[in-house]
Amino acid sequence: MGRDAFAEWGQRFGHDETDVLGQLHAAAGRHERISQDDLRGIADEFRRPVAAVTGSAGFYADFTGPRGARHVRVCAGTSCFVSSGGSPTAAAEAALGVRAGQASADGSVSLAEVRCLGCCHASPAALDGDTPVTGPGLGEKLRGDGHPASSGAAVPFHVASRTAVALAGLTEVEGSWQVWPRVVSTGIPASVRAEVALAGLRGRGGAEFPVADKWRAASRGPAPRFVVANGDEGDPGSFCDRLLLESDPARVLEGLAIAGFAIGANRGVVFVRSEYPLAVVRMREAVETARAAGHFGLGVHGSPFDFDVEVVQGAGSYVAGEETALLHAVQGFRGSVRPRPPYPTESGLGGHPTAVNNVETLAAVPWVLRHGGAAYAQLGSGVETGTKLVCLSQRFRRPGVYEVEFGVPLRYLVEALGGGLEDGYRLRALQVGGPLGGFLSPDDLDVPLLAEALADAGVALGHGSLVAVDDRITAPELLRHVWRFADAESCGACTPCRVGTRRGRELAERFPTRSEQVLSQHENLLDVMGVGSLCAFGRSVPGAVRSLLRVYRDELCSGAR
Repeated sequence: MGRDAFAEWGQRFGHDETDVLGQLHAAAGRHERISQDDLRGIADEFRRPVAAVTGSAGFYADFTGPRGARHVRVCAGTSCFVSSGGSPTAAAEAALGVRAGQASADGSVSLAEVRCLGCCHASPAALDGDTPVTGPGLGEKLRGDGHPASSGAAVPFHVASRTAVALAGLTEVEGSWQVWPRVVSTGIPASVRAEVALAGLRGRGGAEFPVADKWRAASRGPAPRFVVANGDEGDPGSFCDRLLLESDPARVLEGLAIAGFAIGANRGVVFVRSEYPLAVVRMREAVETARAAGHFGLGVHGSPFDFDVEVVQGAGSYVAGEETALLHAVQGFRGSVRPRPPYPTESGLGGHPTAVNNVETLAAVPWVLRHGGAAYAQLGSGVETGTKLVCLSQRFRRPGVYEVEFGVPLRYLVEALGGGLEDGYRLRALQVGGPLGGFLSPDDLDVPLLAEALADAGVALGHGSLVAVDDRITAPELLRHVWRFADAESCGACTPCRVGTRRGRELAERFPTRSEQVLSQHENLLDVMGVGSLCAFGRSVPGAVRSLLRVYRDELCSGAR
């Protein structure tokens, strides 16, 4: 059945079938805008209605704006928003002489605003073509008619747990592909799942669903089955997956291969967001290297197991990080969420059982199989085992990625590891888990790094980002920033979120006048969104906004006096 499933993938979901977004990227690179001829040509090639391809092209940010000969993407994520004093796009607009979302009259340059480039440790940031440009003086670095040399600082990383797990390969504790040959040659899928269950490993993308349970559910479905690495790390403030994808791609692939073996999947997909162009290159190179080394292909390492991997580049959609939307994106459709059940483990790619795991989760799997689930379970707390990668933003004295054990207090992360804020800045609020995670005041940092404890404090762990907001950012500015993000990134699939995020943005624009009235209207709106939204995006906005209103209530209400 393994070879039959491998062949069926080639027939139904091979390179051509998963390359719709790739063809749209190519068309966007050839012209200022994707032409009707391009859309018809892609539709004919993939035997889809022109309307379906047009719908995909109109959904993703990478395809909807003009593209000049020089295309610059400027980050408007939270860290860049804070580090630029609330106006991350203004400097780029002034330097390039063009407004965001537009191209110059002669087509020489275009500017697009994106929500995160994964450079939160060195913000503000932009991508000039595929060249990262970061740090103070962003406008000066972009000014001129040439592409600047990269000023994107490498991501600092540190191990602050008893042992490195997800960062094991980066710290040279152990190399990649040490576990896979043994697993595929002598292992048993049920035993692999049992070891991961013993570890207590949970998804690190935000949902915290037990990995072994997901794999077990997918393994029960009929073949062919598939595994997908979710590299669509879109939460502004988070850049740990970028670190792993760019600097240790082999470990991610090894984890994906083990997941495939555990559920009996013969094919894997790595979905990488387009805002990480270097990660796309590194992952594709790592796949080729793995094939050459015999880790992928037919009869891997002399076993009866077949396995291969495809890398798919995203096209600029935050909501595509949600697993059902991601699976739509992989197949070249609009990245809209769909109701669950059925879950992807029952009906995923092409209606087949599919296990979707995020990059950090997969990077931990080789360590678990090498050292044992019991060893992993000894890390962290009794409630949540293991380690978590936490990202500290540019405003900290020591920004970067830190691997810590679950249960450490946020204050330890902020003050001991991060060193507090840079000179001249005072912490006003801490954003936890991205724009949809929520905000805590400096007095609320004794809460431990545990999902349940954070939820009780009114925030969500999310991807594990901590963005320091200093007191130079006003409450109305921050509230408008959160609503603008929600409005821009809603997929529009359901009315409560589609209309609610637009209405929330309109309300936020009213501050500081009629503050008490606006706050009351906020509550009614948040109630509707929390109950009626289709997916976690719309249902998470209310918690994030309420946490902001709680931390900044005195300042927001002062406009009424």
